Amino acid sequence: MNYIIGDIGNTSTRICLLNKSKILKSVVFNTKKIFLRGFIKKIIKKFLIKNLRKEILFSCVVPKALKNIKKSLKKTNYDVLEIKKFNLKKLIKINIKNLKQLGSDRIVNSIEGKRFKNCLIIDFGTATTFDIVKNGIYEGGVIAPGIKSSIKNLSQTTALLPMFDLRNKQTSYGKNTKDALNAGFIWGYDGLINNIIYKITKNWKMNYKIILTGGYANLFKKIIKRKTIVDQNITIKGVSKVYQEFL
Repeated sequence: MNYIIGDIGNTSTRICLLNKSKILKSVVFNTKKIFLRGFIKKIIKKFLIKNLRKEILFSCVVPKALKNIKKSLKKTNYDVLEIKKFNLKKLIKINIKNLKQLGSDRIVNSIEGKRFKNCLIIDFGTATTFDIVKNGIYEGGVIAPGIKSSIKNLSQTTALLPMFDLRNKQTSYGKNTKDALNAGFIWGYDGLINNIIYKITKNWKMNYKIILTGGYANLFKKIIKRKTIVDQNITIKGVSKVYQEFL
């Protein structure tokens, strides 16, 4: 079974071609490109192979982008769907009050993370999110400011502070502006992330996995005080499980 799935985020979108659970091809691009005329059709053409299912499934946190994809593919044979169309509680029990307030990316991350039974998933995206799965049940989470978006916002709202690339080597306070900024973000998020992990897990009397994903996962793996694993495919794996269950 060959099929197309994707994850539409606020900053970037990933679309993949899969066979069963194996990723055959993957394309990542800026979400804004979805609104360019003919762009999505060009992307889909890259995935055309024999025995390709016509249903395309997305996790999406940008409704306008999904709407535009549906519009772009309206006159084709493809049927564009979003994961919340389905009864996801068949795959994971979700212990929160309002499912509509929970991002689709966080749901599919937890669906994949459920295989560990107990885990904390940290996603370094436009926001930095912490999602908790205990005894196979999604229990909620924490949302903190995203690192890259915070750097961009600081640069855009100040006259003299530049954009810069975050690096993990910071042994002292800065002697210039970029080193001072790097120290602030590395040390600041070191404290934020490790403290949130501590607050969430301090009363856990169980073995659990900490799973990192997103742009700064590999950088902060070196900084987080607990043992962690990095899985940059966790979201796509979760969407794949939804696809295989319901389509």
